[in-house]
Order: sequence, then structure tokens, then C-alpha cells
Amino acid sequence: MSDPVPVALTRLALTDFRNYSAASVELNSRMVAFVGDNGAGKTNILEAISFLSAGRGLRRATLGDIARTDGSGSWAVSAMLEGEFGETRIGTGLTAGEPGRRVRIDGEEARSSEALLEYLRVLWLVPSMDGLFTGSASDRRKFLDRLVLSLNPSHGRMVASFEKALRQRNRLLSEGGTPEYLDAIEAQVAELGTAVALARSETVSLLAKTLEAQKALGLPFPSAEIHLQGAFETATIGLSASDREDCYRDLLVEGRFRDRAAGRTLDGPHRSDLYVVHSEKQMPAAQASTGEQKALLIGLVLAHADLTSSISGMTPILLLDEVAAHLDPRRREALFTRLEVLGGQVFMTGTDQNLFKDLPSAAQIFEVMNGNITLS
Repeated sequence: MSDPVPVALTRLALTDFRNYSAASVELNSRMVAFVGDNGAGKTNILEAISFLSAGRGLRRATLGDIARTDGSGSWAVSAMLEGEFGETRIGTGLTAGEPGRRVRIDGEEARSSEALLEYLRVLWLVPSMDGLFTGSASDRRKFLDRLVLSLNPSHGRMVASFEKALRQRNRLLSEGGTPEYLDAIEAQVAELGTAVALARSETVSLLAKTLEAQKALGLPFPSAEIHLQGAFETATIGLSASDREDCYRDLLVEGRFRDRAAGRTLDGPHRSDLYVVHSEKQMPAAQASTGEQKALLIGLVLAHADLTSSISGMTPILLLDEVAAHLDPRRREALFTRLEVLGGQVFMTGTDQNLFKDLPSAAQIFEVMNGNITLS
């Protein structure tokens, strides 16, 4: 297998984005850190980069809420990118009064943000994910779907279509839809749901193998074992794709009365969960200490970055918000070493420049203050 194509941003510009009226940075390193006080706007920079990929960004914010206060209501993010297609200019933004964000690639308008996945994959680890293992199954499904998206660019559209079909079925049930209409929508729900479930299952399987291989690296992070579990997985285990679809359709038909009473569809991949185990202790990740959960999550993200590089054929861009502050010096140094070996471009944030003293000499460290970004 050929080596993945190195992908990196060489310039980033923000206009009316969060607390930035106008800011730009020239980038010439694969290890970049932004340092500043809390509230200075460090995470806003990472969020801007996350919009250079498909989806709603790392905060999943409403597009209108991103525009700078006292601005026009519009915002924009643009970047120069070096990758498989040479130097490429990419950008995205919202024009006040329009319903969705626009994406441009080398000046040409793209049909959707999915087009960006041909040029780069952006992954992230942010503090809001620290409660992933103890939080809701819904949060873990969103996390898993983001992992799948970096390997399978059509997954986001598939999940959206599946969720829309589920809402249509629920509405038909509540409004007394005819059996014929229900048959039609349930066939659609079964087809889309099965495709979503199979994509998740394949990603979990590949990631589990990558996590197993990562153990041999001797990283000072606990190892994770991951599984996809739920009633749908139990009911369809060992079945082919077509048999899974038939099984799901039968479950939907049998559950109409119960689902009508509940006001929602109770069976399907929309109820599945990502189950994570601390490998060395053989305990659920949710029962591990706070520090162990953070270390498990870092290990998962590193393994996923490795897998993304292998499957997509390009090194991912990794966003790590305040990750260094939660690690002891030994783990911090090991993290930086591992990130350098992964070969992708990494953007990090922190409040103390000393957190990044073990970065390679070629790393760039920027100071963030009052909506300004300056090279340290």
C-alpha cells in the first residue's frame, strides 16, 4: 500500500467569525499551537478549521450564532491547502439571510460540504467530549457517525435520510396512516437503517483492529476495546445485508401498535450504542476514573486518525482543544511524539506556552489575544 498523501493548511483566514472581525495566519508547520487566556478565541480558530469539512463543526452550532456580534450576520472561513491536488483554495461561510452555508473550491461553488472530503479530513478532540462514556447513547452515536464520515463520505447524508424517514413513519403512526403508506415508508426506513448500521459496524470492526495494533506501540495510554451493541444488532447478528433489511422491516411492522403508543420508533439502529471497555482492567469505560476516560478517548482518536489515513489515502488534520493541560509530562511528551509519527497536521490549544515545550523545533506557536493571532 502506498503512503498516504500529506495534507496541510498553509494559510487560514477568518472574517466576522465569532470574536474575529478579520484575522489570518500563515502556516508552515505540521504541529501548530495556539496559546492564550481562557476566552481569547483559541477554540474559535479550531472551530473555523472544523468547518472546512462536512457537517456542523466541532460545536454543532447554529450557523447564525457563529457570526461576530455587531457584525453583518455573515461570516467566512478560507484556507490554502496543500494535498493530493496540489495547492487548493477552499472556503465556506454564511451570507446573512440565506438558509445554509456555502462552500467554494478554487472559486467554484460546491453542491455541498461533502465535496470538501475529497480534499481533506478533519478530526477533533474537544473538552465537551470528556463525558462521552458516561453521557447519553445519542452522544456516542453522533461521535461514532463522525468517525464513520471520515472513512465513508456518504455516511452523513445516509444518516440524515434515515432520520428523516423515521420522522415520517412516526408522523404517519400518530396521524393514523394507512397500512399501504406505512409499508412504503417502512421499506425505506429498513433500507436506510441497514445501510447506516453496516457502515457503523464496519468502522467499529476496523477501529477495533487498529486499537489492537496500537497496543504494540507501548503508548502510556490505556487500551480500549469497542463494540456496537443494541437490540437491532442482537436481532440481526450473522445475517446478510438483505436479510438484515428484511428482519428490520418485519420488526417495524410488528411494532406499529407499540410505537404508536410510545410516539416514536423503538427498534432500529437509531437506538444502538458504542460500548467501550478499558482493556487492561476489563471494565466499562464509564466506570474508569476521569483521567483514565480522558486517556482512553485520546487513544481512540489517535487510532482513528491512523485508520483515516490508511483508508482515505490522505493524512487527516487533527484538532486538539486543551488536550495537553490534562496530561502529565510523560503522557504529554508521548502524545507529541505519536502525533509527529502520524504525519498529519495538528492544531492544539492551551493557556500556557510551557505545555508545548516538548514540541518539535519546527512547530509554530501563536499567541491569541483580543481577536489577534500573532506568531510567538
